[in-house]
Amino acid sequence: MKNLKEEALRYHSSAPKGKLGVVPTKPYMTQHDLSLAYTPGVAVPCMEIYDDPEKAYEYTGKENLVAVISNGTAVLGLGDIGPLASKPVMEGKGLLFKVLAGINVYDIEIDTSDVDQFVQTVKMIAPTFGGINLEDIKAPQCFEIERRLKEELDLPLMHDDQHGTAIITSAAMLNALDIVGKKIGEIKVVVNGAGAAATACAKLYLSLGVKAENLVMCDSKGVINKKRTGLSPEKAQFATDRDIDTLAEALVGADLFLGVSKAGVLKGEMVKTMAKDPIVFALANPDPEIPYDEAKASRPDLIFATGRSDYPNQVNNVIGFPYIFRGAMDVRATAINEEMKIAAARAIASLAKQPVTGEVLAAYNLDELAFGREYLIPKPLDKRLLTVVSIAVAKAAIESGVATRVITDWDTYAAELVCMLARVHKHSILR
Repeated sequence: MKNLKEEALRYHSSAPKGKLGVVPTKPYMTQHDLSLAYTPGVAVPCMEIYDDPEKAYEYTGKENLVAVISNGTAVLGLGDIGPLASKPVMEGKGLLFKVLAGINVYDIEIDTSDVDQFVQTVKMIAPTFGGINLEDIKAPQCFEIERRLKEELDLPLMHDDQHGTAIITSAAMLNALDIVGKKIGEIKVVVNGAGAAATACAKLYLSLGVKAENLVMCDSKGVINKKRTGLSPEKAQFATDRDIDTLAEALVGADLFLGVSKAGVLKGEMVKTMAKDPIVFALANPDPEIPYDEAKASRPDLIFATGRSDYPNQVNNVIGFPYIFRGAMDVRATAINEEMKIAAARAIASLAKQPVTGEVLAAYNLDELAFGREYLIPKPLDKRLLTVVSIAVAKAAIESGVATRVITDWDTYAAELVCMLARVHKHSILR
């Protein structure tokens, strides 16, 4: 840990400091160049945009610019550390957007926990951007913030802590069910944790076909059931009629456990009571709800996933968010809707069933890797995610009516994506 701390601090402080920068994208070496970039030439696109606001997508960087916005109240593994301390995380998110999907990012840290102030701030700066990624905002404020911004802005907008996790675990769930031969409409699901990620996961599972009566959600007090009073609206929507009160009771006969809570809440004895071929997604970080060895020892027929990179089946939002925004922004979508999330989940699931490339095997120092219990979802460094997920999301946006730009030649679009990312890496300052 000492070595990691020292290496991380050197990494972030080496010149240039931070992980993001701004580079010119137009010629600037002559007086004529500057007269076009600024005065008097800049007045021409200004007036074009004044006459037709949509021209901002043609004459500025808006089309390829995402705001990563946080107040630092729920930073993964660190909690409420505030806006300034969260900045390295937001810069890191920006780096991933850029190197994986070619999307430019401004990270914006807002110094308020007040919902009204946060929403108003984002609304005021929204014209700058082609998309907005909300990040590390605590529940329940994050629900209200996202709901209001989605209602009031016509931009692709997503709170990744909620929906990114939902999309990736949905892909893993679909493939796990395929492996064990179970139908989604028949499985029993237990979700432990009732925060932002848990709520979004449960909602997406229902959209994919899980029946409401077969889903049980637990919080720190136990099962969220209709006997309990004083439930928030977010929890009340998942209150079960079943006469059960504890996680252990809920898990008896369950097919899927999703943990987005804390380490140690799931025991091997509980896993033993689950249905045949149980699926356990233990996503608490850095330590999952049940240790890997204990989980694997409890059931030989277990399918197990965590949020860690040192175990199989890592649930990592990075295989989703860059490409979801890429596809959404390329068709100038006015939202990221349920259809687009489902399309992303299915696309990610489908890629895991394709033969793994030699490039991926080399990146992870593996001799072989194939779809199965130990490989439910693609590896984060699988470059095919760019085209597979972006295209699926863009198509869903068009088909669901939220796209304002239509793509018809998907082969050309895929080739353009690959070329675009190659240019990003060619011009990296690290070359």
